[in-house]
Amino acid sequence: MIKTNNLQKVFRTDEVETWALNDVSIEVKEGEFVAIMGPSGCGKSTLLNILGLLDNPTGGEYYLNGKEVSKYTEAQRTSIRKGIIGFVFQSFNLIDELNVYENIELPLLYMGVPASERKRKVEEAMERMAIAHRSKHFPQQLSGGQQQRVAIARAVVSNPKMILADEPTGNLDSKNGKEVMSLLTDLNKEGTTIVMVTHSQHDAGYAGRIIRLFDGQVVTEVAL
Repeated sequence: MIKTNNLQKVFRTDEVETWALNDVSIEVKEGEFVAIMGPSGCGKSTLLNILGLLDNPTGGEYYLNGKEVSKYTEAQRTSIRKGIIGFVFQSFNLIDELNVYENIELPLLYMGVPASERKRKVEEAMERMAIAHRSKHFPQQLSGGQQQRVAIARAVVSNPKMILADEPTGNLDSKNGKEVMSLLTDLNKEGTTIVMVTHSQHDAGYAGRIIRLFDGQVVTEVAL
């Protein structure tokens, strides 16, 4: 599903050139659960942003479902993101002014899904994530674990083929973190491809493979 060849990302200012990614070549097959690990500043989140088409690489190739997408325009990237990618972030990224139902519904609105179908999909996602009883609550009225459940429901409501998760348990206690990882594992067992950035060796243990980065380069790949 994912393949990169010599992927590079360089951030430049007037006087400084920083290589966030340096010739990164990885492959993630459809249905895999892959964890990306490494110290802070090693390029993990930069790589995830490129895989999620939130950013373009400076050099190299990125193949998604067999198509080379590294030079796509913003409109082309947006179209693909809406169609096949769901995102889960450490900071939840919920909109404070929208209640639980409205936050989960948002991707479907962007996709132009009819109202009756939106209602069905949102209700199904809320039930699955055990958050339906909070449908009219706003993010500030929820615990951290509940907010992350809403974020996952929003990520899966459009039935994406791939979920990209950036430190999904980073703001959660141990109990809620385990519940979130169990939810992601269940989604993977149903066929959803998951690529997760994490500092946690415990969370990485849920994956089938660990890719380790250091200074913007892949240093090891280990199957679990």
